[in-house]
Amino acid sequence: MCIISKDIQKAIKLLNNEELVAIPTETVYGLAGNIYSEKAIKAIFETKKRPFFNPLIVHISNIEYLETVVEEIPKKAKLLAEAFWPGPITLVLKKKSIIPDLITGGKDTVAVRIPNHPLTLQLLNQLNFPLAAPSANPFNRISPTKAEHVENYFKDDIKMVLDGGVCKSGIESTIIGFEDDEPIVYRLGSTSIEDIETVVGKVEIKNKKKANPEAPGMLARHYAPNTKMILSSKISEIIKNYETQKIGVLVFSEKIINKNIFSQIILSKKRNLPEAASNLYEALHTLDKQHLDIIIAEKFPNEGLGKSINDRLTRATKNS
Repeated sequence: MCIISKDIQKAIKLLNNEELVAIPTETVYGLAGNIYSEKAIKAIFETKKRPFFNPLIVHISNIEYLETVVEEIPKKAKLLAEAFWPGPITLVLKKKSIIPDLITGGKDTVAVRIPNHPLTLQLLNQLNFPLAAPSANPFNRISPTKAEHVENYFKDDIKMVLDGGVCKSGIESTIIGFEDDEPIVYRLGSTSIEDIETVVGKVEIKNKKKANPEAPGMLARHYAPNTKMILSSKISEIIKNYETQKIGVLVFSEKIINKNIFSQIILSKKRNLPEAASNLYEALHTLDKQHLDIIIAEKFPNEGLGKSINDRLTRATKNS
């Protein structure tokens, strides 16, 4: 039986006993366990039904701790950490042997970040170990941005969700690796490419779908509702193909007027991309509960966080 609670001491006790606790971050809720506990890490993979080749992100409490878990920190990695931590950016760096291969999918690199959520920072500061914490959802399903989403997924599988309210950023962290000390974006996320490039200059994006990914979030199908979903920049045209079906529509800022739409959610009436990103997963959860035949999502402007939103929507529609 899973409880939703703000009791940090209860969460600490469970984590110290090698149990899993869902924790809030500024991006999405994570399914957390002690990185040094084989029992806890295996439980993360098994609870999520996540393949063991897909690496986990290690969450640490402060920038100084980075040297405990990684062998080397390229200059541009240090610049990014100083600019964006705590915050939604994850760095993939050469791991120290102290980091179990189970966490890294057998790779010699580890993904690390400092989450920007006061409750989880408080939690991390009271633990003697970092936390591995992929998103607290079954593999490939919509990520959770509030405690109730997690409880709906795992009410019989975990004992506690640490309730930190609604996640502010709403989509996962941007993941950056390094090749020849130069930054490579492995996953688009809540920190925009434009913001990253103001700190380290031009970056390459290499977030292609792989069976053996360098980082989380690179697989073709991910973040997906159970309902069939289509992504299009011409929603009114697409609706004509589904007029006899129960249609849900997800749009950026302007309502589509069409009598065949059963349910419609606008992500930001002000055309504000951070607001749209923050609302994205909650909207998908809402539409997915309505027993629709299809969800038609509007393609976003390919700029700023629009790139990250399009990435999530594309993966949610792949093979759906």
